[in-house]
Amino acid sequence: MTAVMQARDLRRHYKVGGGLFGGGGTVRAVDGVSFSLDAGRTLAIVGESGSGKSTLARVATLMEPPSGGDLLLDGKPTAGVDGAARRAMRLGVQMVFQNPYGSLNPRKTVGATLMEPLAINHRGSGAERQAAARAMMAKVGLREDQFGRYPHMFSGGQRQRIAIARALMLHPRIVVADEPVSALDVSIQAQVLNLMMDLQEELGLAYLFISHDLSVVRHIADEVLVLYLGRPAEQAPKQALFARPRHPYTQALLAATPSVDPRHRQTREAVTGELPSPLDPPPGCAFASRCPHAAARCTAEAPALRPVEGHMVACHFAETVG
Repeated sequence: MTAVMQARDLRRHYKVGGGLFGGGGTVRAVDGVSFSLDAGRTLAIVGESGSGKSTLARVATLMEPPSGGDLLLDGKPTAGVDGAARRAMRLGVQMVFQNPYGSLNPRKTVGATLMEPLAINHRGSGAERQAAARAMMAKVGLREDQFGRYPHMFSGGQRQRIAIARALMLHPRIVVADEPVSALDVSIQAQVLNLMMDLQEELGLAYLFISHDLSVVRHIADEVLVLYLGRPAEQAPKQALFARPRHPYTQALLAATPSVDPRHRQTREAVTGELPSPLDPPPGCAFASRCPHAAARCTAEAPALRPVEGHMVACHFAETVG
């Protein structure tokens, strides 16, 4: 089966001009990420702020071009494609943003918001668009009498349901969700996650799910890719990664996640220190300055991403650390 989305050594770099206190440089926001995403599956991208998660989301939705590597949709490369072909590719990948209120036009009703993608892409008559919008509202758990209401008249959870409905109006195969529940109360997060999982099962959607919250990832993901300073630290199926993380950074992220299991609280050490500057990354392993297992080799030699018992891990000592 052909993956609906593939990334091969994907990179996104930004040139930064010099300011008052120094010269310019290059920010390697995404630097060598590879993954494969199948229909009906969820790949979670996790990491701290500054790890490159949102940049990867923008590249995956074709909002920004990669600086290097390949991004393929249904086996077809996106590089060098323009015009109608590129627009068609973009329609197949839709995005749900972190802040549902900020991503909705406050001057447009729910009905107008949902019909807008269809109107822009000349899909159906006015009556057909309205019928499609009402049907999608029902699918995400909104009432028909809310069709003419404005975003400020809804709760945060309801607004995120509207945002999800809007993303699905063009029947995409892939939805990129960038921290879609982080702005919601914990009690509402589970409702929205369950809705997304129900829609995935019904429509065969593939999710690229961006999050910093591993408790959320545990609920929805099939596979997890951990990013650190734009590079993959570890990638594994969800069960394997949570049961036995192989990279010290993954272990630290899990330690920072509340757990009812006292064994985890006793044996896992949360990450300390600050993320290195992406303008001036350290030599060797970028995590070495924060890693309790770091040795001289770590500061001199960058670890390659390699297989270790079903995980892909960028750590010199993954066999013993895990």
